[in-house]
Amino acid sequence: MNEIIKDLNIEKKIYEIRGKQVMLDSDLALLYKCANGTKTINLAVKRHIDRFPEDFYFQLTQEELNTLRFQAETSNNTSRFQSETLNDNNSRFQNGTLKTKQGQNIKYIPHVFTEQGVAMLATVLRTSIAAEVSIKIMRAFVAMRKYISTGLIEQQYINNLVFKHEDDINKIFDYFERKEITNKLYLNGQIYDAYSDILDILRLGKEEVIIVDPYSDKYVLDIISKLKIKVLLITSNKNRLKEIDVDKYNKEYNNLTIKYDDSFHDRFIIVDSKTLYNLGTSLNNAGSKIFCINKIERRELLDSLLKIIE
Repeated sequence: MNEIIKDLNIEKKIYEIRGKQVMLDSDLALLYKCANGTKTINLAVKRHIDRFPEDFYFQLTQEELNTLRFQAETSNNTSRFQSETLNDNNSRFQNGTLKTKQGQNIKYIPHVFTEQGVAMLATVLRTSIAAEVSIKIMRAFVAMRKYISTGLIEQQYINNLVFKHEDDINKIFDYFERKEITNKLYLNGQIYDAYSDILDILRLGKEEVIIVDPYSDKYVLDIISKLKIKVLLITSNKNRLKEIDVDKYNKEYNNLTIKYDDSFHDRFIIVDSKTLYNLGTSLNNAGSKIFCINKIERRELLDSLLKIIE
C-alpha cells in the first residue's frame, strides 16, 4: 500500500487556484480509492455541507478549468483529469467536458479542496485507507508550502539585486539598444532618418541637453517635447520661434529654457555637458537637403563652447 501511495506523487496533484493550493475531487477519489469515484467524494460533502465552507471546498469556473488543463498539459500529466467514473479507461477529458466511449458528452466542472478541506474530507470518508492517505496528503501540502516559500525568498533576493544595480543594468541595455551616431551623411529626402537620429541623440541625455540652433521654430519644440529632461535652447533673436508658443509649451512640459544669442552660425547639440555634436542644418530642415552630423571628440572644443554658452 505504501508503495502505491508513493508512486502517485501527490505533490504533482496540488495546483494553485485563486491564490490557494488545492486538489481536484477526482484526484482525491483516486487516492482514497473511492469505489464510485467523485460521486463518493461529493456525496460525502453534501451530507456534511456545514463542514465545508467556500475556503475549504468550491467548484471551478470554466476559465479556471481551462487554466488547470494548461498546467496539466505543460507538466505532461493530463491524467490528473479523471472522469466521474474513474474506472472507465476509455473516458477522455475534452474542452471542459468528459466524453464517454459511446460518444455522449457529460458536462462536468470539477470541485477542488483546499488543504483544510482535504483534512475535513478525511473525517467524513469511510474508506479503509483514509487515515494513511490523509497523512501523506498533509505532508505533501507542507512540502509544497516550503517549496513556494523558498522560491519567494529567492525571487525577493533577485528583485533586490536587480533594484540595487538597476542603473548599471539600464546602461548596459542602452548601450546595446542604441546605435550611436558618430559621423553620418544624410541625402536629400532622408527626413525621417534625420529626425529619428537627432531624437536618439537628444535622448542620450540624462540631466540636460543644450541645443544651439539659430533658426529654431515651433517644429523644434515638437522635438523637445519628446524629452523628459531639462533643455536649454540657444537661438537667434530673429528666429521664427514665437514667445507665445514657448509659454504654451512650458505650461504643459515645463522643461525648456530659452537663451537668445545672434553670435552662432553652426548648429550644435551638447548632451549632459559631456558629448558634442555638430549639425550641418537646423533641426527644422533636417533631411530636406544634404547635410552631416558629426560627433566632435576633442574635449577642448566642447569646453570652449560651454564657456561661451555660460
